[in-house]
Amino acid sequence: MPKAEVFHLGLTQADLQGATLAIIPGAPERVQKIAESMDNPKPLAIHREFTSWRAEIDGQAVIVCSTGVGGPSTSIAVEELAQLGIRTFLRIGTTGAIQPDIKVGDVLITTGAVRLDGASHHFAPIEFPAVADFHCTTALVDAANALGASSHIGITASSDTFYPGQERYDTYSGRVTRAFQGSLQEWQLMGVLNYEMESATLFTQCASQGLRAGMIAGVIVNRTQQEIPDESTMQHTENTAIKIVVEAARRLI
Repeated sequence: MPKAEVFHLGLTQADLQGATLAIIPGAPERVQKIAESMDNPKPLAIHREFTSWRAEIDGQAVIVCSTGVGGPSTSIAVEELAQLGIRTFLRIGTTGAIQPDIKVGDVLITTGAVRLDGASHHFAPIEFPAVADFHCTTALVDAANALGASSHIGITASSDTFYPGQERYDTYSGRVTRAFQGSLQEWQLMGVLNYEMESATLFTQCASQGLRAGMIAGVIVNRTQQEIPDESTMQHTENTAIKIVVEAARRLI
C-alpha cells in the first residue's frame, strides 16, 4: 500500500485519480451516502474525523471527505486536499435557521459568513471577507432550482462553538458571556439566515488562496420555533441537500 502523502487524511495523489473537486460534509457517516449517490463509489481512508471516498460524475473523479466539526479540522482537510490537487470545495451540512420565514426542510446557500471563528484569522486578517466563490454559489442555486428545492441565499453566522457562540442558554452553566448576549437578535436584524460552524474558515481559507468554495446546508430546525430537531424530517432534508450538491458538482467539474 503506498505511503500517504499528507499527514492527516491518509491519502495519496494517486487516490484522487485526477479529481479537482471535493464534496466536504462535516459528519464522517455522511461520506458513504454522498459517494454512493454518484457512480463507482470506493472507500479510500479513515483517520480520526476524516473519512474519504472517491466516486465519479460523468467519468470524472470526485472526492468526498469529512471534515469533522468546526473550523480547525475543516482547515486541515482543505489544506491537505489542496496539496493533492483539489481546487474546488463544496461543503454540505445541516443547520439551524434563525429567520422565522425559513422552514424546516428548506436549504440555505451561503454567500458569505460572519467570522465568529478563530481559525479564519490564521489565513487572513479580519478585514478580509469570508465569501463564497461566485461560480460555486451559482451552481448550487441552479441545482436547487432545477430540483425544485425551496432555497434561501444569504449570510450565515459561523461560530467556533455550538453553545455560547450561538447564544444557547440550555447548557450546564446556563451562562453566555457578555460578547454573545443578544447576538442572535442582532444577526436576525441584519438578515443573517442561520448559524453553522465551518463556513467562515472554509471561505476565508479558500478565497485568500485562489481556491473555490461553496456551501449548502439543509435546515433541520428553526430556532425561532424550537431548539431540538424533529428526527422524522432530518433524513428528507439531508437527502435533498445531497442531491443538490451532487448536481452542483456536475455543473462545476
